[in-house]
Amino acid sequence: MGSTSVIYVQDSFVLRVDQEIERQSLLKHPFYQLWSKGDLSINHLQGYSKEYFQLVKLIPRFVGNIISNSFVSGLPYCANESFTKLLNNSMQEESDHIVPWVDFATSIGVPKNDLLDYQGSDKTNKAIEDMRDLTEESVTQGAAAMYAYEKELPKISNTKLEGLQNFYGLTDKKCLNYFEIHQEIDIKHAAIWREALESIDSNADQEAAFAASKSSLTCLNTILDDVHEKYVGMIPNC
Repeated sequence: MGSTSVIYVQDSFVLRVDQEIERQSLLKHPFYQLWSKGDLSINHLQGYSKEYFQLVKLIPRFVGNIISNSFVSGLPYCANESFTKLLNNSMQEESDHIVPWVDFATSIGVPKNDLLDYQGSDKTNKAIEDMRDLTEESVTQGAAAMYAYEKELPKISNTKLEGLQNFYGLTDKKCLNYFEIHQEIDIKHAAIWREALESIDSNADQEAAFAASKSSLTCLNTILDDVHEKYVGMIPNC
């Protein structure tokens, strides 16, 4: 009976995280809504590609922070060799995804040097810094922050692909490759973080992880807020 109770509590905790991801879903954001309807201009997409690149290029570091914390966490699942291997593979894959993003940006007309030299706006950089802090805090909070980031990415990537092809006539492999990769890879990545969350059996750690997932989602929405306000205009009803 005791073990059944623990499983119920853990399932309820992850369900809470999933519900929060749905509540703050990026697919509900006005910028992605415009994307899915074909109502963004190429200039809007170019601005997005430069701003969002500030996050893409730091994701490997976020995973690296969680790996570093796993060595000193004392948590049983962190001592599992297979878990460490999965995290290291994930960090390498995230590093490999930087080039496909550069390909996407350049294929829609952003000069490569402009993309690489762009430093990001203050609002975007602050949101990314806050996400980085979450991954530095602890394994559980970092896993929650990354799960909130990657859980919806396959669905988001599919929506972006459909928009790029159907509304903008963009069918070049270099343009689409980043999103094609993330239709598949983040199913695996999210499963890694979900397994870590399912291993949390302390109420205090669960609450800290839940707060981290909420904060991560807020940061991601803030980046889109910034993109919309900077390149499209004021967000309706704000």
